[in-house]
Amino acid sequence: MGQFRRQMYEDYAQEFSTDESFNLAYKKVKRIKGFYSHLRVYVMVNIIIIISSLNKPYMVDHFVIRGFRDWEIYSTAFFWGIALAIHAFSVFGPDLFFNKDWEQKKIRKYMEKESQNKNKWK
Repeated sequence: MGQFRRQMYEDYAQEFSTDESFNLAYKKVKRIKGFYSHLRVYVMVNIIIIISSLNKPYMVDHFVIRGFRDWEIYSTAFFWGIALAIHAFSVFGPDLFFNKDWEQKKIRKYMEKESQNKNKWK
């Protein structure tokens, strides 16, 4: 833990340790920070892969010209990009489909369905 972060945590730990909204917000911020550091590493590594692939020698005699057309260069970016998209969805996306009202609507729906089934046999 960094010195500034440790000092901030020690200063505010007693004040916010029982506050549930602070704990939820802190966890959310940590997840967002984790996603952005994942994104940063993704961009840096793929830039290095692309630049290093451009510096390979060209063989014109055997027609093995490597450049932007080679799948091996982009396969890492493609599959890692899928994993990055899943990570982004896990951080930013769950509220998209399962928002606060969704749970209440589903509970109400199942309660109505159960009450209809009970009244069906009376």
